[in-house]
Amino acid sequence: MLGWLSVTVGLLTLHSTVGLSPWIALHALLLGAVTNAIVLWSEHFAEAFSHLPAPPPRRLAAGLTALNVLVVAVLVGVSSGTAVLTGVGAAGVAVVAAVHAIHLRRGTRATAPGPFGYLPGFYASAAVLLAIGAVLGGLLALGPGHWYVRLWSAHVHLTLLGWVGLSVLGTMLTLWPVTLHARIGADTATAARRALPLLWAGLAIAVTGMLSALLWLTASGLLCYAAGISVVGIPLVRNAVARHPGGPAAWMLGAAVVWLTVAVVSEAGRLLNAGEMAALPAITADVLPIFVVGFVVQVLLGALTQLLPAVLGRGPAEHKVIARFLGSGWRLRVLLLNAAVPMVAFDWPAPVPLLGWTLAAVSVGAFLVQALRVALPAARQGSPAAGLRHVPGTTTGVLAGLAVVVLAVTLAAPGQNASSPASTPGPERTVEVTLQNMRIEPAVLDVAPGTHLMLRVTNIDAMPHDLRVDTGARTPLLRQNDTAMLDLGRITTDVGGWCTVAGHRAAGMTMSVRAVDSIAEPSSGAVHLGDEATPAPLDLTARPSPGWAPQDARLAPAAGTLHKVELAVTERDIEVAPGRFERRWTFAGSAPGPTLRGKVGDQFEITLVNDGSMGHSIDFHAGMLAPDVPMRTIAPGERLTYRFTARHAGAWLYHCSTMPMSLHIANGMYGAVIIDPPGLAQVDREYVLVSSQLYLGEPGGQHQTDNLRANRPDGWAFNGMAAQYDHAPLPARVGERARIWVVNAGPGDSTAFHVVGSQFDTVYAEGAWLLRPSAENSGAAQVLNLGPAQGGFVELTFPEAGNYPFVDHDMRHAEAGAHGVVAVTD
Repeated sequence: MLGWLSVTVGLLTLHSTVGLSPWIALHALLLGAVTNAIVLWSEHFAEAFSHLPAPPPRRLAAGLTALNVLVVAVLVGVSSGTAVLTGVGAAGVAVVAAVHAIHLRRGTRATAPGPFGYLPGFYASAAVLLAIGAVLGGLLALGPGHWYVRLWSAHVHLTLLGWVGLSVLGTMLTLWPVTLHARIGADTATAARRALPLLWAGLAIAVTGMLSALLWLTASGLLCYAAGISVVGIPLVRNAVARHPGGPAAWMLGAAVVWLTVAVVSEAGRLLNAGEMAALPAITADVLPIFVVGFVVQVLLGALTQLLPAVLGRGPAEHKVIARFLGSGWRLRVLLLNAAVPMVAFDWPAPVPLLGWTLAAVSVGAFLVQALRVALPAARQGSPAAGLRHVPGTTTGVLAGLAVVVLAVTLAAPGQNASSPASTPGPERTVEVTLQNMRIEPAVLDVAPGTHLMLRVTNIDAMPHDLRVDTGARTPLLRQNDTAMLDLGRITTDVGGWCTVAGHRAAGMTMSVRAVDSIAEPSSGAVHLGDEATPAPLDLTARPSPGWAPQDARLAPAAGTLHKVELAVTERDIEVAPGRFERRWTFAGSAPGPTLRGKVGDQFEITLVNDGSMGHSIDFHAGMLAPDVPMRTIAPGERLTYRFTARHAGAWLYHCSTMPMSLHIANGMYGAVIIDPPGLAQVDREYVLVSSQLYLGEPGGQHQTDNLRANRPDGWAFNGMAAQYDHAPLPARVGERARIWVVNAGPGDSTAFHVVGSQFDTVYAEGAWLLRPSAENSGAAQVLNLGPAQGGFVELTFPEAGNYPFVDHDMRHAEAGAHGVVAVTD
């Protein structure tokens, strides 16, 4: 156990240097130190308290040897990306756990249960859950695609709440009174018999909910598990009231159970508050530090403090010497460790999380040094108490000094850089990279040799991710919406990249940077960049395709006060100019998506269904609410319900907010929400036009991405297609009053809406009346100016029959597609 603790501390200290994920250190702690502790101590307690027959020493030694070899196989397999080795190791751990459970169950049949007969039941149940969790862990290493998030959630909870949680809670019923020097009450066995079914049922329900993606089922299971903890806690609290905790083991074990309760209840509460199952991975990742630092580490240190003197000491005198030595400085250790928990568990600004992890490492490291001073002589068959001298206050002083030094270094440390290679000559290029849905976008990036390449890496998944390249540069582990810069230096040869989190590389989270000649000229005349042909320019003189129908610009009146709409994200080919089709990501099959209309005070309930092949989201500017949950990215196959109340009038944009937003908007993921100003008069005709830039080429491809970054659109359009209303003019009659709503979707240019041959007597923009007809006002307007994401409307009448062109009066936009016609008849 002490060996694995040392490996854990070493991996945490050096993981950035050697390019390993922090998950490797976590598994070294849980699979290495904690699993060895549970296997050994469950055998010991089952034998000592429940009178189960002890296994032969050689068989126990062989089992522990096999277990540790398999743990090493898992760690090596995960760190090297060798899925087969990881799978074999995980399967072996599952077999060892199953054998352990069978041995415990057989032992209970061979002996009378006695007052502590509940212990084997807790331990056998925990071993079964470890076996299931290990199988799921092996599947994760193989990369199970869309099931990854569900399996990951189930794996984490089966191992932490099942294997570790049940083992610890069962042991606490006997070990806690021992640490307090109190009698084990008669109610202990009763509490155990009542708690185990609750814990089992809670975990089974929660895991079923995770695998089936049911929020209410998952939260119910977690609350049921918390109820099981409270049943265990009743005799523990009674013992604590009778005999106040007075030593390191008691304080650490008691604090550990408190943090376990906080973690489970907090996870259930946050999940219910989020209202969406898709929030679970991010919530679990947030509370994981509470489980690990507050619960697991404290339990391990508390148990070692209590049991090492009895295991290593030779007689009562040595027991006391070792116990006194291990207890030196314990108050400060416990204080540092528990102060670290909220610092690493909540979203504090830097450097608070780093300080928290450092304080936890100081506390663990100080105990580890003391424990090794005792254990190493015993391993050499010497006296573990020999040479142990403790001067009161010395250890506390050393620890206090370490804490002050750590605080000073942490506060003085600069911000963490993903990498910092030496500055290199040559052209510089920065590329947006997103981590989502077990994919890295772009998956292939072609750059000219000699380019100094910077990657701006953003994780938009609920799952934590990172990015490492085979040059050794890497980002830190990124939570949802975190961004880091990754400097790859000068690119002279191909470079590979991947996410280092266990199983993510196998699931497809890889990318490659290729050093290629920037321009090649094939015989066809098409210009290529890497494997992607530069699209031909738009031909606005062409005719629409056979069977073409324009986007209906008519705007129906608002109906009702509750607006329920389902928007399915689909990927399809859209006619973006006459005869020209491009692949687009759409809301409800069109670009722009459907226009929604309501009045101030109306309720909107939008169900987003992701039928695409990547993560998407939605952001309604017409609503006011925290974006964390309703605007989050959902994976393919998931659904999200977005509710808001329209509190203010205006012409509002909605769009996909998945990073990079410009790419998703440019590929068709936008639309308009019209909220009528109070008292809005009726008119004869109402139209809505959504202005946008057109970017051609494969969505997310090199041509499109480069043009987006340089703000070089291939065209401009109203309602998603260039020049469509030249071929299908908007109808009107002489003398009719027409209202035209305009929303500028961008993603990057302003629009200047103008109707040739007419003037606007009414102008409304961004929630304000700029112009209204009256006896005192004889003025009119000629242009409605709108920046990206702005909206409004104009009203006008047509004095005589004829064709009235409407344009974006930035003539570059009009001549590249942003024009149409209002056909006015008598």
